[in-house]
Amino acid sequence: MADMLHAKRKSVLEDFHGGSPFVSLKPAASASRFSLRARESAVPALSEALGLALPTSPKSSVTSGLRSALWLGPDEWLVIDQGESDLMVALAGVSGLFSATDISHRNTAIIVSGAGAEAALNAGCPQDLSLARFPVGGCSRTIFGKAEVVLLRTGDDTFRVECWRSFATYVGGLLQEAAEDVAV
Repeated sequence: MADMLHAKRKSVLEDFHGGSPFVSLKPAASASRFSLRARESAVPALSEALGLALPTSPKSSVTSGLRSALWLGPDEWLVIDQGESDLMVALAGVSGLFSATDISHRNTAIIVSGAGAEAALNAGCPQDLSLARFPVGGCSRTIFGKAEVVLLRTGDDTFRVECWRSFATYVGGLLQEAAEDVAV
């Protein structure tokens, strides 16, 4: 009997590792992602289904276990799950008006960490990323160089940089150049 062929998605960042003495760059662990749009009235039911309270304040995120929800706008969130859960199944029983689009195939992420992480990101991002203005848990859709990214600060000196797969090589290369220029 013939073996069944199974498609396996290869990460565009599979062999990417870099950095400098002050900045570490590595691909984020595999994750499911979806773009969630909903009216305020649907937020409680969606929060219950996802097992975390969807954030309602600008530039904020909520994490529970391996799942995070990032506020991107008054009615928009990026939900990232690094576990084995099927996010769409979690939302299947929710009644109300909302839109959930699986974007797992579209996005990838780079973890930027170390004493020079903030400076490396500021080489291509005009946003104030100081801890006072962009605390742990802070998130934002912004630009890095010429690419749109979503930043999530996961620690004092650690960031998750979400970008489209088609921009990953560009974003990774620019981060590598910036990391090499950082001197703490």
